[in-house]
Amino acid sequence: MRNTRLEINTEQFIKNIDRIKDYSKDKIIMPVIKANGYGTYINKRVDILDMFQIVAVALVDEGIAIRKEGYQGEIFVLNQPAIEEIDLIEEYNLTIGLSSIEFLDKCSNRNIKVHLEIETGMNRTGIKLNDLESFLNKALESSFIIEGVYTHLSSADFDQDYTNKQIDTFKEAVSYLKNNNIILKYIHISASNGILNYKIDIANTIRPGIIMYGYEPFIGAKKIIPVEPIAKLKTNITYIKNSNINDKIGYSQKYTCPNDMIIATIPIGYADGYRRSLSNKGYVLVNNVRCKILGNICMDSCMIDVTDANAKVGDEVILFDEYNITLDELSNICETINYEILCTINERVPRIFK
Repeated sequence: MRNTRLEINTEQFIKNIDRIKDYSKDKIIMPVIKANGYGTYINKRVDILDMFQIVAVALVDEGIAIRKEGYQGEIFVLNQPAIEEIDLIEEYNLTIGLSSIEFLDKCSNRNIKVHLEIETGMNRTGIKLNDLESFLNKALESSFIIEGVYTHLSSADFDQDYTNKQIDTFKEAVSYLKNNNIILKYIHISASNGILNYKIDIANTIRPGIIMYGYEPFIGAKKIIPVEPIAKLKTNITYIKNSNINDKIGYSQKYTCPNDMIIATIPIGYADGYRRSLSNKGYVLVNNVRCKILGNICMDSCMIDVTDANAKVGDEVILFDEYNITLDELSNICETINYEILCTINERVPRIFK
């Protein structure tokens, strides 16, 4: 097996879930395990998925993959699926988010469980409040089984006024459905930011995402729920060389040695999801010494300065972990978010469950 690997601490994942449960009291937890469990491959661990009565994915294909792994619980597809996927949805017993009138018209004779998605201010997908009556009437004429209702909070990390308007709109929709005798098994509105910042009594279900994996959706989130990171990206040194002053390092000569140096090559690059934007900016850890990345990161490898690290071939290299070099530090250098760094670690990097 390749020695570049993403180590996943399943024990810490379960601890994070327990802390979310303690904070959220009696809410049903619907873990969001889309994008291969945010890159962790937790979605492939049926023993862990079996902790939950329902899990959430983004795509029909993701739901099918989990079903094939052996998960027997409910699988909810958050995004409006395509009409062409209807046979697969039935075959694999998936529950879908529904807001498309075209989908409803084309597939109204299918026995499929749905959660109605309400548009409250995300302006991505969803049924507008003014259209809910006509949409519901059509849905009730179909053979769809309405089991839930949900929406997405777009700004729960920073805009309280806007979020409260979204919540109020959602409450109106839920009240309308209940007044029309719709029995709602699942009512959900909060992903990680909503869970951390709002107590929404009308909802009986929450959809934790990034916080399950131990990362903050905003600075200070861990003060609310003390989760810890579950992933460590590691590799090992494959080559060491002595370089002289003025030697050029890597493609396009983007680094020039200011003095004699000891340089190591490590087998990870941008094809693995290790961002090229870390070139000449990022650091790794070798023997508890922070070692700078030198030159442009290559597709399959990169070079690091180990002059002060007393390094040898085979030494372990930490690219990110829970406290030495954090995912947040890398995402700040790359001018992105921790979600994106974690989700885009390529599948050719083996996941090792610890």
